Amino acid sequence: MTDIDAKEAAQALSDIELIVQRVRQSRTYEIASLIMILWGVLVFLGNIATFASPRYGGYIWIGVNTVGALGAIAISMFRFPGAAGKGFDARLTVAFLLFFAFGLLCSKVFGHFGPREMGAFWLLYCLAGLWFGRAFVAIGLGITILTLIGYFFITGGAFLLWMAAANGGGLILGGLWMRRI
Repeated sequence: MTDIDAKEAAQALSDIELIVQRVRQSRTYEIASLIMILWGVLVFLGNIATFASPRYGGYIWIGVNTVGALGAIAISMFRFPGAAGKGFDARLTVAFLLFFAFGLLCSKVFGHFGPREMGAFWLLYCLAGLWFGRAFVAIGLGITILTLIGYFFITGGAFLLWMAAANGGGLILGGLWMRRI
């Protein structure tokens, strides 16, 4: 066996730490991609259903948000129970509850948002990029730009079709892209 000096040992430890970080990010992206695809399908279907039956839009979106939140929790809990070296983290459930509470408070109490504003409001994907990687920022910015184009230039019920493609389709494509990086 050969002797290594302190500098070589420090470099080896640094290399190991870099590999561990890459594996964690890869695992995070793998979980996030499944969750994004789930939400993309639900958002796509929610917009189409709201376009077809606008009278029931409120109920449709309560269902979409409930199924999406429970599905995301289930994916992180059952699909990858040991993600990031831990089992299920209850903070995910609390984060969803706080996110929806904040959205409802801003949209129904302070803002009195209509359906168009609600469609554009739920775009906080970029925030995740601050913690989990640049892919979230890229996906979030892309969907935000498409949403703003639709918000300012597409009128009437066509906005729901635009959001089905831009937001739902964007999440699905973003999730598929994350599986490749």
